[in-house]
Amino acid sequence: MPTTRGWAAVGAATALVVLWVVFGEDLLLALAVFLVAATAGGTMYVRLSGPKLSVRRTIVPPQLHDGERALVDLSIRSRQKVYRVRVEDRIHGLGSAAFVADRVAADDTMIGRYEVLCRPRGVYAVGPSSVSVSDPLGLAEATSTAGSADRLVVYPKVEDLHGVPTGRGQDQTMSTSRADFWHTGSEDFFTLREYQHGDDLRKVHWPSTARHDELIIKQLEMPRQSRAFLVLDPRSEPHSSPESFEQAVRGAASVLRHLFNAGYTPTIWAGHGRGTMVDNSNTYRVAMEELATITPEHGVDLRHLVATLQRSGMAGGVLVMITGQPDDADLAAFVLLSQNFYRTVVLSVGEGENKEILGFARTGALVVRTTPGGSWAEPWRNAMEHGWSIASVG
Repeated sequence: MPTTRGWAAVGAATALVVLWVVFGEDLLLALAVFLVAATAGGTMYVRLSGPKLSVRRTIVPPQLHDGERALVDLSIRSRQKVYRVRVEDRIHGLGSAAFVADRVAADDTMIGRYEVLCRPRGVYAVGPSSVSVSDPLGLAEATSTAGSADRLVVYPKVEDLHGVPTGRGQDQTMSTSRADFWHTGSEDFFTLREYQHGDDLRKVHWPSTARHDELIIKQLEMPRQSRAFLVLDPRSEPHSSPESFEQAVRGAASVLRHLFNAGYTPTIWAGHGRGTMVDNSNTYRVAMEELATITPEHGVDLRHLVATLQRSGMAGGVLVMITGQPDDADLAAFVLLSQNFYRTVVLSVGEGENKEILGFARTGALVVRTTPGGSWAEPWRNAMEHGWSIASVG
């Protein structure tokens, strides 16, 4: 359609026609015809040029943590010579970037790059790009979309934690780096299944692979002590502010990453289903994306949900509960689950102590506390060191 300049040209042509009628000067009519023809020609030109543009986008990295920066590269290619190209790429909810080229030659490529600060956590749609093409005189412009829509996943912010919860019979000197589990050599055969990306190729069952002509993996039953179960209280009631809930989510993400890197196989539960087990890089990304999109819920019956979990047989080495200022529902849920785990930890966001905090301590749980604007790293390290000092060695 005509641009502002194009409509001005059409208006000027109309005025020239009026003047031609009044004065009878043929030069005025010729100029009016030229302006109208130029505007119409420009409109036809941009309509034919738009579909010949292609846009490719690369996001590095496509998954990152709150507060980090992503680089977005755009590659615009045209199959014919075009003028006045403007490309706008939008990350919905975070902002947009625009690039302008006065001219792009046929089969030439225009490269654009921009950086985006990824905050807050969430899953953001990127694109498709908006492409505008003008004629050489700037009288007409056509806007269309090009390229595909991509996703940018912003995980919660995480902190580097040090130390892992010790259990009965664990060597205290081994708890500062990587978890050293008891009975790790007693894994029992569980089932056969198809290979999934990220599986250990040492567990390929070659006879079955040869028989089915596809990779078959031996699924082993995990030692109980290598399991960790993370419970993120999804309710809004324990939190005094949105910042408190965000701090709890960051604590859950930090512990999940820390235990996974330390050799545990953590399962994280945030109010739905039976949780997500993290046993490879793919499931780790799935769990982190769930944390990226979680929102506080009101009126959740935490005790009922946890009772259902407990009947499903959740058990293992470490139980970690993450909440705000804990209430009776948190304590009841924790007591119900904790009897099936070797070691228990509670992460709490709030100011001051209450009777529920003291109740967690009486059960033998390690209590890690911080404020909505605080840090998890130092309280976690202090709690783990306290755990080493009381861990039994017999």
